[in-house]
Amino acid sequence: MKSHLYMFAALVLLLTSCDRKLTLQKYFVEKGEAKNFSVVDIAPSFMKTDKLDLNEDQKKALDAMHKLNVLIFKSDKNNGKAYDTEKATIKEVLKSDHYDELMKMNFGDGGLSVNTKGEGENIEEFVLFLHNKESGLGVVRVLGDDMTPQDVMTIVGLLQQTKTGNGQFQQLLNIMKKN
Repeated sequence: MKSHLYMFAALVLLLTSCDRKLTLQKYFVEKGEAKNFSVVDIAPSFMKTDKLDLNEDQKKALDAMHKLNVLIFKSDKNNGKAYDTEKATIKEVLKSDHYDELMKMNFGDGGLSVNTKGEGENIEEFVLFLHNKESGLGVVRVLGDDMTPQDVMTIVGLLQQTKTGNGQFQQLLNIMKKN
C-alpha cells in the first residue's frame, strides 16, 4: 500500500512539473517557419575567425560561447497588430523566464533592452531585444557557459569582423536606423 502511495505521489509530481510556459527557446522554434519571421543559428565554428589574429580575450570569448540565435520579425503597414502581439509576447517571455534586464532604452517608436540569465559574471545567456513599429523587431541570443558581459561584446565585434550572418545583422541594424 505504501509503495502505491509513493508511486502515485511521484506520478502527480511528474505531471504537475511539466512546464508548459513559453520560453525564449520555444518561441524561436515556434516562429522559425512563421510568416514575416527569419531565424538563424550560428555556431562558433561557423564564424570565419581563421584569418583573424585572435588575442587571448577573443579566444576566451569564443570558447565560452556555444551558439548564437537571431530572430527577426519584419514589420510592414499590414501587420501592425501582429507586431504588437509579438512584441508583447517577447516582453512577457523575458519577464516570466527570469531574465535580468541590464539596460533599457526607448527611442521614438522603438526600443532596446539587454537581458541576461545567469549569476553575476557567469552569464549563460545574453539577450538583445530590439523593436521598432515601422521596421520590426529582433532578438539576438548568445548562449554559453560562464560568459561575462565583455565576452559578449567581444563576440559581437568578431561577428562584425567576420561578416558572419551579415544579412540578418543588417536587418537588426535597420530596426535601429528607422528612428
